[in-house]
Amino acid sequence: MERLQKIIAQAGFCSRRAAEMLIRSGKVSVDGKIITQLGAKADSNQKIVVDGKILTSNAEKIYILLNKPRGYVSTVKDERGRRKIIDLLGENFKNRVYPVGRLDLNSEGLILLTNDGDLTNALIHPRFEVKKTYRAKISGTITEEKLDLLRAGIELDDGLTAPAEIYRLDKDLIEITIHEGRNRQVRRMFAAIGCDVKRLRRIKFANLTLDGLKVGKFRELTAEEVEKLKGELL
Repeated sequence: MERLQKIIAQAGFCSRRAAEMLIRSGKVSVDGKIITQLGAKADSNQKIVVDGKILTSNAEKIYILLNKPRGYVSTVKDERGRRKIIDLLGENFKNRVYPVGRLDLNSEGLILLTNDGDLTNALIHPRFEVKKTYRAKISGTITEEKLDLLRAGIELDDGLTAPAEIYRLDKDLIEITIHEGRNRQVRRMFAAIGCDVKRLRRIKFANLTLDGLKVGKFRELTAEEVEKLKGELL
């Protein structure tokens, strides 16, 4: 017996966090009984229905690295009809994958899509402190004193941030590395020191980079890349 959200994630339906939201909202049933408790356990051989779909195990794990353009949302579905990163995979792509973490509509760069629930959970879980590196084009006065505030950790409305690694690449171009995953965190950190992020691009996530991958394009991870990710986290 396993926790229901773990079974759903391992089957490649969605991330464990998203599975918990589906359970809470009454969209998951086991053998015809709706489950709303996160502590509930089940057997993968039982009939599990998630959001109207019967859960089936995904034997083949898929790992896709995508260079997200601006103007796309980092979701599989969007009620507002906006362009989605999943659309970039093409009409012939039929496998169910979901993004690991998010980039907001106006941000661009590296995002991983997979149906591997265990790896997803490890990559986004706070205790693993997986690093994410961004390049931010900034408007406003940027002094070393202000950057030192970010290096030390700065107070936001949801608490103090962990210390960031900061490098100035140009007068208005900053490279920043963080390991937290708060909503719009980089933009809010710069806003806290009186600066506005005009362009934000993620260039590295864990050991993955965008080397050779054009905007809007994607590729599958190599077996070596997957093995290295899992070796560091699982």
